[in-house]
Amino acid sequence: MRILAVLLLLAAGAPAQTLRSAGERRGVLMGTAADTMDIAHDATYAATLAQQYNMIEAENEMKWGGIQPTQGVFNFTPGDTLATFAEAHGMKLRGHNLCWHSYNPRWLAKGDFTPSQLYTLLETYITTVAGHFKGKVFAWDVVNEALAGDGSGLRDSIWYNQPGIGLTGPAYIDQTFRWAHAADPQALLFYNEYDVEDINPKSDAMYSLAKGMLARGVPIHGVGLQFHVSASQGSLTPAALEANMARFAALGLQIHITELDVRIPVDADGKASASDLAAQAQRYRDIVSACLKYPACTAIQTWGFTDKRSWIPHAYKGYGAALPFDKEYQPKPAFASMLQVLKGPTESTGN
Repeated sequence: MRILAVLLLLAAGAPAQTLRSAGERRGVLMGTAADTMDIAHDATYAATLAQQYNMIEAENEMKWGGIQPTQGVFNFTPGDTLATFAEAHGMKLRGHNLCWHSYNPRWLAKGDFTPSQLYTLLETYITTVAGHFKGKVFAWDVVNEALAGDGSGLRDSIWYNQPGIGLTGPAYIDQTFRWAHAADPQALLFYNEYDVEDINPKSDAMYSLAKGMLARGVPIHGVGLQFHVSASQGSLTPAALEANMARFAALGLQIHITELDVRIPVDADGKASASDLAAQAQRYRDIVSACLKYPACTAIQTWGFTDKRSWIPHAYKGYGAALPFDKEYQPKPAFASMLQVLKGPTESTGN
């Protein structure tokens, strides 16, 4: 019955042009973070997801805390469910993530393990998880958010120096990529980070990290630029976005926009003004346009797609309405602007 409901919605409500079909024309994957419970219990959510996107990623269910909540016991069911949904609808599954300082299970975070023990735990986890999803996940965020917020160096974390896994500097990052590559040689491996959308000290640090990894022969294939941004963020000019993408493209790395949402002010009922929705649409337009200038930018993924399921109101008081579809799954001006750019003439810098 659930599959029938999805098919009926697809047949009745499919727009003449979708993000996925327009993206395919431009050679860019259009993706979103998704949740298996929403897929299972909300037919409109599942139908819109299948209509509009050809790439999905688990929002939380494929992080360490979701996959191994109990030491030694792996729960692959949500990830396998997403893999099945992706295959059924001609979508690619993106993995998020294999190594992060956050969202780790309590037994790991509070375990008082030695560096040697943590080394073995991390190796086992990455090898097991990447190996399980071999052939199902086409790209992994191997390491997530390892840089200090100001770009001054690496973030203090259980994997780096509290107590760390016994490797100095970025060597622990290098090793995670090597383990992931050994477990699944065909998967694309990404370093993913926030606040690195334009050229700033933190994006400079990420550029240096990626360049150094390439020089050391580390199997890194791309960088993820998260893009949790606001419509009023003045530094995010089209020129700044393009300049930042250009330097990563010049390294020979793929670029994925991995967690895009554009927050705007909302009232007590979660409603945004027409002017703020227009500013949001322009921000989405600029971001998609910047990506399309570089063939190295091969995927654009929003962090969810409907305001009904967004993290923004919980994380940013007074803000919300950050995604291309509203709470009733109706397309917003942001959706129209993305679609218009994707349907436009092909332009490229050739990088």
